[in-house]
Amino acid sequence: MFEGPLDLLLYLIKKDEVDIYDISIEKVTKQYLTYVDTFKVLNITLASEFIVMAANLIYIKSRNLLPKHHQPPEEEGDEDDPRWDLIRQLIEYKKFKDAAGFLSHREQEMQDFFPHHPEDIEDDEPEGERPMADVGIFDLIRAFQNVLDRFQDESDLGEIVDDRFTVGDKIDYLLKTVPPGGSIQFSAMFEDATTKAEVIVTFLAMLELMKLNHFTVRQDGRLGDIELHRNENL
Repeated sequence: MFEGPLDLLLYLIKKDEVDIYDISIEKVTKQYLTYVDTFKVLNITLASEFIVMAANLIYIKSRNLLPKHHQPPEEEGDEDDPRWDLIRQLIEYKKFKDAAGFLSHREQEMQDFFPHHPEDIEDDEPEGERPMADVGIFDLIRAFQNVLDRFQDESDLGEIVDDRFTVGDKIDYLLKTVPPGGSIQFSAMFEDATTKAEVIVTFLAMLELMKLNHFTVRQDGRLGDIELHRNENL
């Protein structure tokens, strides 16, 4: 589900609609650490590179807070801005990511080409069906964080103390709530939730159903509302 820490950083930069060269280390560090904390809440095992990047961001942030004459010496010490090494990594990573996306798009396009003209095929897709927007795991985590904000006055997120619900219970609930071919707004899944524990278990159940191909997701534009759609045949 995760490409790596640079993928998360690019997502945060794109979400805030800022240029890579103008990133705010203070802001992106805070957002990055928020995501890492959310991964821990969901018991998602993080690769060591995520932790290394978190430490690197904190180090760069601390350097930005120091006056220039107090900056620690660097081996490649010709640059005054401690962000440059990270920016270079992001630009290089983005080049490869864009190239991979272009090649994947070309592969899909070429799958529609045949050596002879195909027979007419009826389009069974109902008129007015909304196209599936590209919804990634980071978009889902962001929406999940917004739901958790309802419970910000509760105790720390570190442990789930309310075990009245299990992931299996919530899978059964979602399958009963959303009929085959039906849809539900992401936020609507949590309207009756009364604790953080219930929210977390519901979210994990949703991810499991997506993994099993029971649910797919739509989004009304970038950063728009997320809607879950249940496949008709499952």
